[in-house]
Amino acid sequence: MKPTQSWDPERYARNARFVSDLGAPVLELLAPRSGERVLDLGCGDGVLSQRLVGAGCRVLGVDASPEQVAAARSRGIEAIVGDAEALAVEGEFDAVFSNAVLHWMKRPERVLAGVWRALRPGGRFVAEMGGAGCIRKIETALLRVLDGRGIDGRGLNPWYFPEPDAYRAKLIQVGFEVDSIALIPRPTPLPGDVIGWLETFAESFLQPVPASERPGLLAEVRERLRPELCDAEGRWIADYVRLRFAAHRPEVGSSDARRGRASP
Repeated sequence: MKPTQSWDPERYARNARFVSDLGAPVLELLAPRSGERVLDLGCGDGVLSQRLVGAGCRVLGVDASPEQVAAARSRGIEAIVGDAEALAVEGEFDAVFSNAVLHWMKRPERVLAGVWRALRPGGRFVAEMGGAGCIRKIETALLRVLDGRGIDGRGLNPWYFPEPDAYRAKLIQVGFEVDSIALIPRPTPLPGDVIGWLETFAESFLQPVPASERPGLLAEVRERLRPELCDAEGRWIADYVRLRFAAHRPEVGSSDARRGRASP
């Protein structure tokens, strides 16, 4: 069964606004400049796209969710529905920006090749995604609860959380020069109960579970996680680990620009 995930903008805003709220360091790393053409890859509801527009950038948002694209457009963002593994733009952008999206894409070589093509020579690629160890406790609890019901959840897992060296190698293979890449542990307080997080982000794991049984399954996952992720005051803190990097496409004529630029 292929993992699936849908995005309800209202549910996302209610349970996951922290994702864009914590995107400021990635924007700072990008250091957007007025007049630049920027591709926001996985723009979601456009909250961070608005900040790029506020910096004077000309922004195009791309997201696989029609609902999120509609929400971004309602904020005045130029946004289109698109597949990050099949970007069809060539040399149009000074920078590509992405926050909390790349770990949903399990064919990274295709994504990186598309980003390379979308950038002009000298263009920047700055992103943050889940890295090795991200939400490991949540993932483990989900898999164990499913296993207890006779369901192998590993094939339902939609996430890809790489080590820095592995992702650096993929960037270099495509032809990027990597300016910085780091794994950043970031325990993240949730705005409410962990069940809200699970309903927002872990939909793929629920596919084989009858709708009538899903509340019970989520409650079981919650109780497994309580000793590890819920503090004495009842606050839930997710075990996030982020992978943040900055890379650039070399100028034409440099040795790196003459590399093969592997196809996906």
